[in-house]
Amino acid sequence: MKRVGLVSALIYTSVSLLLSGIFLGVTVAGEYTWVASAGGAAWVFGLSMIVLMPVVIPAVKRRLGA
Repeated sequence: MKRVGLVSALIYTSVSLLLSGIFLGVTVAGEYTWVASAGGAAWVFGLSMIVLMPVVIPAVKRRLGA
């Protein structure tokens, strides 16, 4: 069971970081201030963590047979 939590955390944290990095890259290239870009990236990271946690954990449990 501990392995499921670790694998799940690695997956949804990685995807959230990727999404927030993409957001940051797009907004820095635009005409947004650094504060707006960083704040938006933080929101994207937080919200994607909230959305991905309940989706990824059951999928990993099924995949690992736990």
